[in-house]
Amino acid sequence: MGRHKPKKKRKGLKIFLIILLVLVAGIAAYGYSIYHNLSKAANAVHSPIDRTPEVKRPSDLELGKREPFSVLMLGVDERKGDKGRSDTMIVLTVNPKNKSMEMLSIPRDTRVEIVGNGTVEKINHAYARGGVEMSMNTVEKFLDIPIDYYVKMNMEGFQEIVDAVGGVTVNNDLDFSQDGHHFTVGELNLNGKEALSYARMRKNDARGDFGRQLRQRQVIQGVINKGANISALWKYDDVLKALSKNVETNISFDEMKSIQKNYADARHNIDQIQIEGSGATIDGLWYYVVPEEEQVKVQNRLKEHLELK
Repeated sequence: MGRHKPKKKRKGLKIFLIILLVLVAGIAAYGYSIYHNLSKAANAVHSPIDRTPEVKRPSDLELGKREPFSVLMLGVDERKGDKGRSDTMIVLTVNPKNKSMEMLSIPRDTRVEIVGNGTVEKINHAYARGGVEMSMNTVEKFLDIPIDYYVKMNMEGFQEIVDAVGGVTVNNDLDFSQDGHHFTVGELNLNGKEALSYARMRKNDARGDFGRQLRQRQVIQGVINKGANISALWKYDDVLKALSKNVETNISFDEMKSIQKNYADARHNIDQIQIEGSGATIDGLWYYVVPEEEQVKVQNRLKEHLELK
């Protein structure tokens, strides 16, 4: 077993990817002006992808029939002249019939086959090797489920979106400091930069990932609560601008409208799933290794939620 030396990871980014469907799709009913701006923003972020799926559905997905679907969410740190790597990879499955979402975090160092590259590497290398397409195919094979959509967001989108909705309110249960910010116990009002630091912290929490995910969920709910507040409608221009600048997705505007119409209630029940594994040093590199039994367990849970078994 090797000893993992933590790197500075941008953990907080993934909490924003989940709100895209809510913030972009959820305001179409509030008038033509907002609808027009929403359409413009949706078209700006729309980036279709043509690929041959690694895991195919039995039949084409039909949102109008309220069939469960899946989304791969990628949090990417892109620099000029460098494609970057996906620091955050989560899979979200949405089931409108039982009004629930399941969110699986895939550790960036998870050792997997990189589909299309013929190598076994850390899963976040898939994006560096072959972008969104290779990431989707690699995750499909690892989880043995179809990935219907992707949402990719750049790091700066986190702070901009929180600031666009006027900040978030969270109820903090642990006194700690992170990135120069001190967070006291109790109700806190956080701006974008503070929310990123709040959601990122793990090392000073005895609960580890569990504590971090709790804070991530608080920030998710905080943004959704602000976004759903009709009194905050005037902020949607800022929200849509933040999304347009920082997000890419293959979800079309028509699909967003269908999701808003048929799947909106699912956002109220979000279950976070952790995939269990352990650290190991292989050929001098540290990996997060997931046992086959655990991999199959997670695969079956997601298949059941997607009603594929």
